[in-house]
Amino acid sequence: MGMQTMEQITFAPTFAAWQIAARRALASELSPEEAAWEEVDSAQSGLPLFDEHVEDDSAEIPRFRVPRAFVEIAQRAACHHDPGRWALLYRVLWRLTHDEPELLEVVVDPDVFEMNRMDKEVRRDVQKMRSFVRFRAVDYEGGRWYAAWFEPEHHIVERNAPFFRDRFANMHWSILTPERSAHWDGEHLTFTDGVPKSEVPKDEPMEKLWTAHYGSIFNPARIKTKMVRKEMPRRYWENRPETEIIPALVNDAPARVTTMMEASARRSGGPDDHSLAQPPDTDSLKKLKDAACACKACPLWKNATQTVFGEGPRDAKLVLLGEQPGDAEDLSGHAFVGPAGKLLDEALKEAGIERSEVYVTNAVKHFKWEPRGKRRIHQKPGAREIASCKPWFEAEMRLLKPRVLVCLGATATQAVFGSAVKVTKDRGELLASDYAPQTIVTYHPSALLRAPDEATRAEHRAQFVEDLKLAAKALGHS
Repeated sequence: MGMQTMEQITFAPTFAAWQIAARRALASELSPEEAAWEEVDSAQSGLPLFDEHVEDDSAEIPRFRVPRAFVEIAQRAACHHDPGRWALLYRVLWRLTHDEPELLEVVVDPDVFEMNRMDKEVRRDVQKMRSFVRFRAVDYEGGRWYAAWFEPEHHIVERNAPFFRDRFANMHWSILTPERSAHWDGEHLTFTDGVPKSEVPKDEPMEKLWTAHYGSIFNPARIKTKMVRKEMPRRYWENRPETEIIPALVNDAPARVTTMMEASARRSGGPDDHSLAQPPDTDSLKKLKDAACACKACPLWKNATQTVFGEGPRDAKLVLLGEQPGDAEDLSGHAFVGPAGKLLDEALKEAGIERSEVYVTNAVKHFKWEPRGKRRIHQKPGAREIASCKPWFEAEMRLLKPRVLVCLGATATQAVFGSAVKVTKDRGELLASDYAPQTIVTYHPSALLRAPDEATRAEHRAQFVEDLKLAAKALGHS
């Protein structure tokens, strides 16, 4: 049997050029085993979709229907540095158009797995470029120009350039890389060959200004040193002036968290209202609730149906503090009435606690959500929103003076203890806090509903009930 002949396909290494060549190959019924893909240069140009018109004689070549998901993934995978990407994309394309239309759903298929891996690595590189590019101001032809140096792992410069054009539209800038460079003059986005790093200009005043700015906006409550090391390899450090001060900022983080939270609580959060969250000096929970309903200290009030304040008896000795109202709570105006509330009722009953004797409230009083179709999907409140709402929670605690406080979930725990206490580490322990002599941290009921499997759900639910039993015991012996 004779050897199989190979047809060499020569093309510019761009998705647009590969698209045309791939359509010709499909029209000729050229199998992946018969095609040898050869790049003619290293330029990267536009990345049009399959269903867009390309000004080329390819207009007469038959078009082939493929899933849009393939087009989107292939566009990104085409930016990968692996020279074998073109042959891989053609294999997947061939199989999709030859009796395997559901191929992309088979994620364990070797070709699909490899294409998805390339896609993921390119998306990661795109995000790193957006995060780590730092511009330096230089004088150029009598004006101010900004230059940045970046070393991408993949061919992402042209794909990523529109992001910087839109974000820095009022600047004239260049992003220089070893392979390809992008330039924006305020009107046109252009590309040139790469340059060595030695050609990148330096501007010490600009770097000092950026370092000072970074120190001022550094958020100590969100710094995760392990994640920093993982996401920002040392090869990026010398391009980022702020890395020199990060160790000192991290060491100072605990003290800065406390200062930041206190200062944030005193500031107004909404551009339309400049009043602070200042609960009235009253002994009435009703008056406190009425005042909270007019609060605009953070922007959450704009998209919420109403303020959902705490509920329960004025003489309650047990307070349950959750995160924020959910969809059902936002619509009804009552705390813990949705699915998580029903689970909480069941757990309280198992622990021997009457719901009617408990005061329930949330660290944040407005529902934070994002639209997804016709549904409103919960979003986790940020540190600023927690701090803005904290005066209301503290006012509730001053009136109630509970013997036992139970923090349901990470947000409630953060509101009470800052970052010093974690649910996963400290649940099931009796702790002292500023709001109750006996404080317990445990899971939020909604976290139990989101458990990944039945076994985990059952385990965490049992632990949740045990924590409530501990609260009941502490209440009886206080």
